[in-house]
Amino acid sequence: MQVDLLYGRTGLTIELPDSSQVIQSHYVFGLSNEARAIQNGLSYPIGCPSLASLVHPGDTIVIVHTDITRATPNDRLLPVIIQELEASGVNSTEITLLNGLGTHRPQTPVELRQMLGDQLVTGYRCLQHSAFDEASLVELDQTSFGHPVRINRTYMEADVRILTGIIEPHFFAGFSGGPKAVLPSLAGAESVITNHSIDLISHPKATWGVTCGNPVWEEMEEVALRTKPNFLVNVTLNRDQAITGVFAGEMTAAHRAGTEFIREHSMVPINQQFDIVVTTNSGYPLDQNLYQSVKGMSSAAQIVKPGGAIIIATACEDGFPEHGQYATLLQQAGSLERLLELLANPYFSAPDQWQLQIQAQIQQQADVFVYSEGLTAEQINSALLTHCADISKKISELVEYYGPQASIAVLPDGPLTVPYLA
Repeated sequence: MQVDLLYGRTGLTIELPDSSQVIQSHYVFGLSNEARAIQNGLSYPIGCPSLASLVHPGDTIVIVHTDITRATPNDRLLPVIIQELEASGVNSTEITLLNGLGTHRPQTPVELRQMLGDQLVTGYRCLQHSAFDEASLVELDQTSFGHPVRINRTYMEADVRILTGIIEPHFFAGFSGGPKAVLPSLAGAESVITNHSIDLISHPKATWGVTCGNPVWEEMEEVALRTKPNFLVNVTLNRDQAITGVFAGEMTAAHRAGTEFIREHSMVPINQQFDIVVTTNSGYPLDQNLYQSVKGMSSAAQIVKPGGAIIIATACEDGFPEHGQYATLLQQAGSLERLLELLANPYFSAPDQWQLQIQAQIQQQADVFVYSEGLTAEQINSALLTHCADISKKISELVEYYGPQASIAVLPDGPLTVPYLA
């Protein structure tokens, strides 16, 4: 049978044995009028007064938005929020759009226009967070976990702080959206590293769909609440990146409503494990690099048998990427065994260690094969993974290895669908 995978900007069709099980979450149709739904969320929010009642002429406003590695429809979401602010008497010169990069690279001018649209980039102050710029960070008290906290100065000094983003299951924070717009998005590098530390990431509740008792999530929420955000606007998306729900209001209450909605539609109970699991990283923009593609590997790892195989199709048009420590640390390790030794060192701490840790955990469970037109075989192998030139051919080879009764599952949407053992 043929299966269409979310891959890059164009998709990818592969041939699979007819016995393969296709696992997709329930499809939710997009809202018929996205702008009206967003406006309704601003006017009738969850857990707090309307946005219009929270702002006054002369207020300085910061709207935090996600970066280019996320599918947030910033160009459809932000204009509605800005229109509401200006209708309430806020001057355009008092509005700052702040790109919540965390430790990711800044966007190019072309990418900013792609994300936000020409009108917003031309008409408003657009800043990009830097986790490494001492002068742009404000120090707060340590968290209850004993970790340092520094947050973007422009955000902290604003009169009104608005968080935006998308809600989807997350492989160690439980769900995206909500407080992730502050930590890691607006935090100093040391805050990101300690929140994503080896100890916290290895906690059994630091996984898909879990917030209560998840130390990664709980520290994110603690820090975000300490910064006193005034309003949250989160949306959910379907596989076509149409908005399916708008969750606006007080950060905790609105985000909780959104997570319950997405849990029902994106998390799928499965009653067995599989020898072979084919997955993706949900196509563009999430599969721009191999670093982000660990999420797709992780979704497949939820249902692969110990000793099984994962095949991920990920375009990686941005490579490893070149920024950050992910590729460097993998290449320095040189083998999975040495990588595990590095992660076991109690004194080891580095940016991107969390992605290495989760990748290593997955590879201890299953072999991982990567199909990518954006990376060479040598690059994939240097990341301690195995290059796959042809998915259908690789499946045939694996079936021969595991035997004719080998079980096969495919996750065409990657981590947009999160399977779990019922």
